[in-house]
Amino acid sequence: MSNEAVEITGKHKRLGEILLDRKLVTLEKLEVALKEQSVHDRDEASAGKGYRRLGEVLAELGFVSEEDILKALSFQLGLKYLTFSEFPKVIPDNSYPTVKFMKQYKIVPIGIANNTLQIAVSDPLNKYILDALSVFSGRPVELFLSSEKDIMEAIEQYFGTDVQMTSIMEGMREDELESEGIELQEDVHHLRDMAFEAPIVKLVNMLITRAVEDRSSDIHIEPFENSVKVRYRTDGVLDEIESLPKRLQPAVISRLKIMSRLNIAERRLPQDGRIKLRVSGRDLDLRISTMPTVYGESIVMRILDRSSSLTALEDLGFPGNIIGEYRKLINAPYGMLLVTGPTGSGKTTTLYASLSEINSEDKKIITIEDPIEYQIEGINQIQVHPKIGLTFANGLRHIVRQDPDVIMVGEIRDIETAEISVHSALTGHLVFSTLHTNDAPGAVTRLLDMGTEGFLVSSSLIGVLAQRLVRVICPVCKEPFTPNPKILEKVEVALASTEIYHGAGCEECRYTGYKSRTGIFELMIMNEDIKQLVLGRASSDAIRQMAVSGGMHLLRESGWQKVREGITTVEEVLRVTQELI
Repeated sequence: MSNEAVEITGKHKRLGEILLDRKLVTLEKLEVALKEQSVHDRDEASAGKGYRRLGEVLAELGFVSEEDILKALSFQLGLKYLTFSEFPKVIPDNSYPTVKFMKQYKIVPIGIANNTLQIAVSDPLNKYILDALSVFSGRPVELFLSSEKDIMEAIEQYFGTDVQMTSIMEGMREDELESEGIELQEDVHHLRDMAFEAPIVKLVNMLITRAVEDRSSDIHIEPFENSVKVRYRTDGVLDEIESLPKRLQPAVISRLKIMSRLNIAERRLPQDGRIKLRVSGRDLDLRISTMPTVYGESIVMRILDRSSSLTALEDLGFPGNIIGEYRKLINAPYGMLLVTGPTGSGKTTTLYASLSEINSEDKKIITIEDPIEYQIEGINQIQVHPKIGLTFANGLRHIVRQDPDVIMVGEIRDIETAEISVHSALTGHLVFSTLHTNDAPGAVTRLLDMGTEGFLVSSSLIGVLAQRLVRVICPVCKEPFTPNPKILEKVEVALASTEIYHGAGCEECRYTGYKSRTGIFELMIMNEDIKQLVLGRASSDAIRQMAVSGGMHLLRESGWQKVREGITTVEEVLRVTQELI
């Protein structure tokens, strides 16, 4: 339908009259909406901004559903109303506007008929969109009305990675894959050939590309009896994205093993490898880990973005009362500073931010890591290679002969590494490292349990930072919220009289309610009282009580502060600190 047709048919009745005729809104509610619209338009006009349409106001006030408004508009403008289920499953290949343009203006092409471009729109009265489409396509434009949600879903179906993945799998030679059966898994030469076939290459590339676009940190490919699940870890939470046919398992696994230069014939032992590639203009490092399971090999890929910039300390989420004290520790002339927390709690990111802040020409900084996640200009970084004898402990012995001022050890895993780190801190070096403990006091008892002498720990350790990552409420769909009473019971008095927020879910956050993560922290500074407890091999509970009496804020308290500030949710804080109860 042309622009002219929209204008002609649109004159016969107003939207409010149609809604009244259909008994979808009362006269009183309509008057309220019109008054709201008038006030808003007057304010916006004085600011030089645009106007709101009556349908938008009615929907926002909750007087009429979006679907009823669209159906009324359909009648008013003489446009056919379509839901997502009525859209064609595929559209013909053609020159269409960019996906960015479609998402910005909430339009999607649904086909071409009689040389006319058929477009679904959520705002058919926007003349700029209609004129742009006519100029772009060089042919007449026929409009269909649809909701923003259905249009965005159609864009993903037609132009997103989902449809591409489906098309790839449908194009594979199913008869050949199924006919080979068990023998295919034993034929290494056949597996190698299949791994280089275009459909398998495209499928694997699509899995990786989609994970990068979704800001995921890990890709999990897990075989089960009748299918192969693909899950992405995004903002610390796993989400199932795809279920591949079981028949594709050998080829997909072999493709990934070849890309990471692993032995495709070895399926009984775990293997580790890496892939370097460029996706969407970004240099990526994928760390591959394979593990044999009862239904075949499971693969996990950790995505490291080598082209991303380092995070500054200010951007990690440090509270104002902690960041100053922490800065004093990282600028100390010598001593050992530990960052603790479970896997995926952001320890390495914090250490990189710390090293980046103190990096200068008058300091020599050497790190030994596994893996090197970021490359920092001006810092000597060493990758451990246990197969050739370059372990943390062995590498650390040689590092101290390189006259460093600052040393960063990726992780203290054994007594040997712990003792060398402690002695390095005692001989004039500032040593950073990580430990896997639940809280800051637990790091001290972990070192003692490893076999490190108490007097060495108390003399060398200057501080311990424990941390977790909590998901941040999506700023687009953030709204006040009252948690479940059972959850509020666990909060006790920490959040009394506090307005609590959550994310309702929107396209921006993929309907999770969260977007990105921030840290919560617990900083224990070693004072004389705590050192005396360490010398006496006191329990972590006793050390914790002493640290709290000295002013240390616990992890959960840091989390409640983030809730009070409207940054995260009660559920998130409870999720990441549940082991501290």
